[in-house]
Amino acid sequence: MTHSQARRHHAIDYLEFTVTDLDRARRFYSEAFGWTFNDYGPRYAGIRNPEGADAPEVGGLALGEEVRAGGPFVLLYSTDLEQSIEAVEKSGGRVVQGPYAFPGGRRFHFTDPSGNELGVWSEN
Repeated sequence: MTHSQARRHHAIDYLEFTVTDLDRARRFYSEAFGWTFNDYGPRYAGIRNPEGADAPEVGGLALGEEVRAGGPFVLLYSTDLEQSIEAVEKSGGRVVQGPYAFPGGRRFHFTDPSGNELGVWSEN
């Protein structure tokens, strides 16, 4: 099964935790839960899937000045990022960032009518 076959359009796909000390957070989650990470430099670590090296990451630790209000950042997966942007805007949401490229694809952030911020990403 390829990564794209395992992902479903508009399903919750990835959780991102904002942390104020990346090394300390990696150490905590590693010691407490046995999590392992992919290192993307001094500001980001991807949380490896416990199913093995070929499985897609399940989340990430993002270095930030302060923890994101509302807890972890939820990312949905999309097979068509432009269509997802259109659907968000047409349904009363507001794109607040992007779309922009990142290692692994492109993504955008939006707020829903209640003000919750989420993201949507695509491999292309």
